[in-house]
Amino acid sequence: MTPLSPSSSLSRIRIGSAPDSWGVWFPDDPRQVPWQRFLDEVADSGYEWIELGPYGYLPSDPAVLAEETARRGLKVSAGTVFTGLHHGESVWDKTWAHVSDIAALTQAMGTRHLVVIPSFWRDDKTGEVLEPDTLTAEQWRNLTSLTERLGREVRERYGLTIVVHPHADTHIDSEENVSRFLDGTDSDLVSLCLDTGHYAYCGGDSVRLIEAYGERIGYLHLKQVDPRILADVRAEGTPFGPAVARGVMCEPPGGVPELGPVLEAAQRLGVDLFAIVEQDMYPCPPDAPLPIARRTRAFLRSCGV
Repeated sequence: MTPLSPSSSLSRIRIGSAPDSWGVWFPDDPRQVPWQRFLDEVADSGYEWIELGPYGYLPSDPAVLAEETARRGLKVSAGTVFTGLHHGESVWDKTWAHVSDIAALTQAMGTRHLVVIPSFWRDDKTGEVLEPDTLTAEQWRNLTSLTERLGREVRERYGLTIVVHPHADTHIDSEENVSRFLDGTDSDLVSLCLDTGHYAYCGGDSVRLIEAYGERIGYLHLKQVDPRILADVRAEGTPFGPAVARGVMCEPPGGVPELGPVLEAAQRLGVDLFAIVEQDMYPCPPDAPLPIARRTRAFLRSCGV
């Protein structure tokens, strides 16, 4: 793509990165870099904003986390929670116990967003099929109504806005399912975290989604997929975890979608948005993320952010 000119700087977009871009998927895993190294390297790469990642990876004591981030010049843009709300009221108490701890830490860090990722229908690490890949009408009603409840509870108790993250191998994935989810939820309670890589992975067009549902876009994850690997993954029915291990999520600007047009479409919304780089790389060699992060930050500067 042709970089944007400096005069077209995307002033409403705030760029950051996340533990995911350092190969971190779990609170504790011997193949992941220590949290201190992640914080050191994300700051060294030129990012100002970070997400919390899986709860328990970064320090969960707000005072400790505030000190560790501040001394590196970092601020938190969002926390992340995982939910299975299509299962209905029976999972609410367990879901809220998970959400409330993370929401409290997110609030304490002075941020306003909580990224909500639906549960996977097949395991993200092993590829084991856990349940059907499509929802029944009743499950759709559970998903939409309980997500609205989650949005209301999180806002009233913690002052946070939930942004639901369409994700490969979940029930909110394709253009059809994302549209169905948005059409079925209250825009005052539920916003979207548009992950450009996951949406492309599932066949969606990020620019078209921003243009069609602009008022629902509350947050961005910047990510690209390698179209050649994606074609093989789709043909073979490869689960998401093994697909990531094969490199399906790639370093920009080497994949799709082009991030410049996505950022321009987001800027046209006329609102302040976080755009957090998330290059899925689990597992990866510990020395791989830093140079990629530096190059990605330089590339995004050439795009105007």
